[in-house]
Amino acid sequence: MQIASSSAHIRRRGMMLVLSSPSGAGKSTIARNILDEVPGFELSVSVTTRTRRASEIEGVHYHFKSVQDFEMLRDNGELLEWAEVHGNCYGTPRKPVEEAIAAGRDMLFDIDWQGAAQLREKMPDDVVSIFVLPPTMSELLARLKRRAEDPEDVIATRLKNARFEIEQWRDYDYVIVNRDLNGAFGEVSAIVMAERLRKERRPGLEDFVAGLLAEKPD
Repeated sequence: MQIASSSAHIRRRGMMLVLSSPSGAGKSTIARNILDEVPGFELSVSVTTRTRRASEIEGVHYHFKSVQDFEMLRDNGELLEWAEVHGNCYGTPRKPVEEAIAAGRDMLFDIDWQGAAQLREKMPDDVVSIFVLPPTMSELLARLKRRAEDPEDVIATRLKNARFEIEQWRDYDYVIVNRDLNGAFGEVSAIVMAERLRKERRPGLEDFVAGLLAEKPD
């Protein structure tokens, strides 16, 4: 599902699309589909102290850091947001995000509710936040088990924490229920299209309209 826009030539400021959900609800799969099928997005690659999984690639899924290196980035103000989740720290490098948004490029964030709250506080006009809910808690548990990446005790912790994470849904601009991937992705794509067309996000409209009004038809 590719999104095209007849007004793509009008200068605009980029947006920060934030996807959050409890583990297993599908935000990371939706995020990958956005990067593959929606032109104009860059993934904000987080730094983390978590141990790299066998399926993960350094610099693609995360920048894996020691606790000491992470704390140095945090204390030097080089993280736009950070949070501790399931005993590990995650954060968003500041510089690449600010440069991309100013240049009119959209950034995609696959982060938890704590990180989303910090982004909204620091850059409220640029954030578009979406919370992804599972259809049922039973399905959430089934998805966590199907991933086959975490031991049973970690799955149990993630399921327990999910109830608190789900309670944060009211703080988001949009909420979708991921019953099936195609439907959820379609809803996110519609949100992207609408948000890209917001007049507040397109400073180039001033010049475009001025030129339009100055035009003398033949």
